Amino acid sequence: MEKVDTVIIGAGVIGLAIARQLARPGKSVFVLEQHDHIGEETSSRNSEVIHAGIYYPSGSLKASLCVRGKALLYDYCDQHRIPCRRTGKLIVATAAEEIDQLERIHVQATANGVRDLQWLSPEELKEKEPVVTGIAALFSPSTGIVDSHTYMQTLFMEATQNEAELVTGTRVLSVTCYNKEDGFLVTAMTNGETYQFQSRTLINAAGLSAQQVAADIPGSVPIPPLYFCKGHYYSLQGSQQPFHHLVYPVPERNTTGLGIHATLDMAGNTRFGPDTAYIDKVDYQVPAEAPESWYAAIRRYWPALPDGALQPAYSGIRPKLQQAGEASRDFMIQGQETHGLPGLINLFGIESPGLTASLALAGYVESLLEGQDPREHLQ
Repeated sequence: MEKVDTVIIGAGVIGLAIARQLARPGKSVFVLEQHDHIGEETSSRNSEVIHAGIYYPSGSLKASLCVRGKALLYDYCDQHRIPCRRTGKLIVATAAEEIDQLERIHVQATANGVRDLQWLSPEELKEKEPVVTGIAALFSPSTGIVDSHTYMQTLFMEATQNEAELVTGTRVLSVTCYNKEDGFLVTAMTNGETYQFQSRTLINAAGLSAQQVAADIPGSVPIPPLYFCKGHYYSLQGSQQPFHHLVYPVPERNTTGLGIHATLDMAGNTRFGPDTAYIDKVDYQVPAEAPESWYAAIRRYWPALPDGALQPAYSGIRPKLQQAGEASRDFMIQGQETHGLPGLINLFGIESPGLTASLALAGYVESLLEGQDPREHLQ
């Protein structure tokens, strides 16, 4: 029976970043992906934003991994010539009652180590974005965008250059805790054929399927509930693109999203979204027409949005650990101290800012596997 050092389940941006972190000559790393290509789910269906780390609760993994991951990601993109851009981001208050919320956001960002936010007056806001209307704004110069597909391809190439192997079209059927020396017995299916192999280390980075994978591992508890949260995106029709920066409204309190915001792709095209819609099963359809509520939300900060200017782009599904109306929950990264199984790492609820945090998260996982304090990797 074939034996490998590490099996990573899932070839999204998190699985690929971990593969790149762990792969080295003489150490066998297998990445198993149920789809035919890398990053077909959450990793390729998002805003492609490099987040600053502004909103997340102090001391959370989302905050610390985002702030550390942002620096690592910009450096990595520079080193490997991956298209990215520090566009900057505006958080715009359009009503007096939103000023207090902006102040709370500023305090939270500072607590998270994001100390470059700038307050803008209405006049300064107009200088940066002439079409945007607001009475105040926070400007985040370290927020940006990245070509996520090129980034994932680069992670994949680096991993395979160090002898990692990617096996696509492969579904993991079961995992048995074999013994402490040999690790896990993995049963998988590729092209209708079932096969087994042993792995000393198993990393569950299956995203939307992470809970399902964990349920098939005896003793892999506790498993948090999973909630599919769909977000739609609409692009702006026409050759004239109004924005130079990312533009976000002040998020409503006690909500799971950041509002209908404007982002840019690397070509400078504008897209809006996402919204938040909890669903029961995976469904990527996008209505042909954006709801009137979208136009109303966008016109709060861009009053000149023309009627009928939004066209369907794509949608994505976030693996939430909380249901609608509940407080947002942190990333859940389970090591041996949680489930008692040496060599097993479960990753649950890796939604935004997972793309930004991916390199920091990969180092965090490596520290757990080596029995080190993973918090040291966040310094």
